[in-house]
Amino acid sequence: MADALSIDVFNGGYKAIPGGPGWDDRVPATWPATTSTLITANGDALLVDALLTRNEGERLAAWVQKTGKRPRAIFVTHGHADHFFGAGPVLDAFPDAALLACDQQVVDAARGQLSAKAMASWNARFPGQLPQSPSVPELAGSPEFDLDGHTILFRTIGGADGALATVVHVPDLRTICSGDIVYNNIHMWLWNSTPDSRKTWLASLDAVAALHPSTIITGHKDPDAPDDDATRVLDQSRRYLEDFEQALATSGTPRELFEGMLARYPTYGNRYTLFLAASSQFPS
Repeated sequence: MADALSIDVFNGGYKAIPGGPGWDDRVPATWPATTSTLITANGDALLVDALLTRNEGERLAAWVQKTGKRPRAIFVTHGHADHFFGAGPVLDAFPDAALLACDQQVVDAARGQLSAKAMASWNARFPGQLPQSPSVPELAGSPEFDLDGHTILFRTIGGADGALATVVHVPDLRTICSGDIVYNNIHMWLWNSTPDSRKTWLASLDAVAALHPSTIITGHKDPDAPDDDATRVLDQSRRYLEDFEQALATSGTPRELFEGMLARYPTYGNRYTLFLAASSQFPS
């Protein structure tokens, strides 16, 4: 009989980054808190996402080692660097683990993050903190992953925060690791978003909801968020996208949009994300 599944979540917390033009430096600019999820059964494990900086990767590797579990794979939900650049220390600690994605578009997007232009952008935000040659995920051979007799599903969902989004579905626990499709008490990454991309994102939320999860581990989660309740985080993510659309329609400047959304979501983490999103809607 298969051992019961368990899930543990590592939250990397917020990371300081340089504020851009127009940002009030009296408030530190930060990168959103990002999660990595360890799904385990017996001694085997699957790790979902692997954070960004070398320091985060080292902390993550130490955390996994402390559990005594052996990740057979690290699954990358989408091709943004803050979900796989930190994989190196984990792969060093567990050399038999594979770095995987379930869709070729995710592999291609991840490879694109290693371009000279993309690396220059990331290094400007995190000088001296990133690996020189990040590992890139390879395509998984199957959408199913057997974890000591439990079937874990890799599913391609659709668009979200600027990249094709996939999820890890754990049917036995009615749990989904959503990557960046769903957020938990953090301002959503709407930089350079459009009405069409926001509509696509709403459709992706509906597709996740159609899997009927009771728990959703979001890719970006405020460390003080109260829980991982699926209904709550899906509802708040839908409402945030809809409110952004409405606030944009009645705003004439980035500042108006920023303040309008801040009035609706005063306690959400990472206001700098909202600042960038608002600025991108009014290009100079």
